[in-house]
Amino acid sequence: MSFSPLLVQLIDALRCMPGVGRKSAQRIAFHLLERDRDGASHLSAALSQAVQGIGHCKRCRMLSEHELCSICSASGRDETLLCIVESPADVMAIEDATGFRGNYFVLMGHLSPLDGIGPEELGLSQLDDWLGQGEVTELIIATNPTVEGDATAHYLADLATQRGVKASRIAHGVPLGGELEYVDGGTLSHAFYGRRTVD
Repeated sequence: MSFSPLLVQLIDALRCMPGVGRKSAQRIAFHLLERDRDGASHLSAALSQAVQGIGHCKRCRMLSEHELCSICSASGRDETLLCIVESPADVMAIEDATGFRGNYFVLMGHLSPLDGIGPEELGLSQLDDWLGQGEVTELIIATNPTVEGDATAHYLADLATQRGVKASRIAHGVPLGGELEYVDGGTLSHAFYGRRTVD
């Protein structure tokens, strides 16, 4: 049995989202068409407006509708602290979970020579210019604890050192409420060797 070409097109379009395979895309498409056409229309309009109206902040590269995002344009942020993250989602996670009041720089990825992603693709010349202005005293590196994230962190630390800026890396390790016997070896090793003095 062949489906309507428009239904097939919708299912294929939904598969562009991370974690959505063919079966999930089919369920979403059928749900929207059978039970929530108003929701589908709203989703379509919101997605279209977002694609047309959202770009990148010229300072930090966060997703924004304006030249400067709401964080960069806010008064009262600590201009001496700059947190480097891989994605806009990381900014939202840090803002929601911490009391961090500094600024951000969004890499939009990590160094990955095999994928053709080098310093230029991550905007590191723009970051270097920012560090060269002399306001930033600490670069907080919040890249993911992956091989690529670690390589990116080392590159960023070298960049900061060249500019006379202190570089720190967020801690990685045992999750709050976790039990050591259930933590994977890599995480436990990282936590063990990244230990600090108890105050």
